[in-house]
Amino acid sequence: MFERYTERARRVIFFARYEASQLGSNSIETEHLLLGLIREGKGLTSRIFSKSHLSMESIRKEIEGRALYRDKVSTSVDIPLSPESKRVLSFAAEEAERMLHNYIGTEHVLLGLMREEKSVANGILSEKGMRLSAVREEIVQLLNEKANVGKAKETPLLSEFSRDLTEAAARGALDPLAGREEELARIIQVLCRRTRNNPVLIGEPGVGKTALVEGLANKIVQGDVPIYLAEKRILALDISLIVAGTKYRGQFEERLKTIMRELTESHNIIIFIDELHTLVGAGSAEGSLDAANILKPALSRGEIQCIGATTPAEYRKYIEKDRSLERRFQAVKVASPTEEETIQILRGIKDRYEKFHHVSYRDEALEAAVYQSSRYITDRFLPDKAIDL
Repeated sequence: MFERYTERARRVIFFARYEASQLGSNSIETEHLLLGLIREGKGLTSRIFSKSHLSMESIRKEIEGRALYRDKVSTSVDIPLSPESKRVLSFAAEEAERMLHNYIGTEHVLLGLMREEKSVANGILSEKGMRLSAVREEIVQLLNEKANVGKAKETPLLSEFSRDLTEAAARGALDPLAGREEELARIIQVLCRRTRNNPVLIGEPGVGKTALVEGLANKIVQGDVPIYLAEKRILALDISLIVAGTKYRGQFEERLKTIMRELTESHNIIIFIDELHTLVGAGSAEGSLDAANILKPALSRGEIQCIGATTPAEYRKYIEKDRSLERRFQAVKVASPTEEETIQILRGIKDRYEKFHHVSYRDEALEAAVYQSSRYITDRFLPDKAIDL
């Protein structure tokens, strides 16, 4: 049920269950969801509350004042959602669809609470002067601000040779990332380091290296990352496009150095280079430097941040042999998921495929795609081959 929920939205549900147990309720009511939003205290919802000059403490006291105190319910007991809370979460999903978001975040849960008109939570928010249309408009504005972060700084050449993944995520153009929490957490950890903070994803073709980077872009847009990454943009740099049309010696070098200058002046850009090994030798001609040697100084000084992706064979052949280039990156292994993990991945993305193909996939079809592709397609890797099948 909660596959599309962000980590913060899931924490809201967890906190709501805890609040219900502390107040002795046999079900999770809308006021408990509101308390969950307050307790989570981060993301777009907290910004909306602060912009509306709402005191979190006063809302909490009001909810607790309205509660009928009973004996606390053990936190080990499964407390179900009330019919009103179920409608709230259904409204939240509708709000996400309306905004073309492939995730359900805390902001959608807040809108869901405000659409359940006769609920305790909506009554409290209405008394505080919050109106559904105004809050919805505020959310759209905040999301647009986030998508446009850093665009004031002109990067004409960089824009020409790259794709802005954070902008695509804000438009809902990227598929959601299902599973892979451990690998994504490791990427975030490396990016937040002071030195050697450039992760290189090493895995076979089709295991989901690019999907991980797109998942990170989604998390940045959702505000579900550490503060160091909150204002970052991820640009997918196309090395082959940069090389194209550079016939004369030094043309490629000049073009790449201009891009590097734009990167260092922007401060908030992380570049993603798929097929990282193509940097070695790219654009080199007699008497000129290749892409790897142009990038190395900026990487070593920490002027730019980069996420790379390559296969184990190409990493050994090109990156490992260039010790100075290898030192700039921190390896993050991306293994092929198990069959059970692949089924979870398919469940997480099936909505997109159902909408595109105008069909509905049963769980049996997803399981068959995984098992049959594992058995008969031996030259490719999960989850890519199961998705294609």
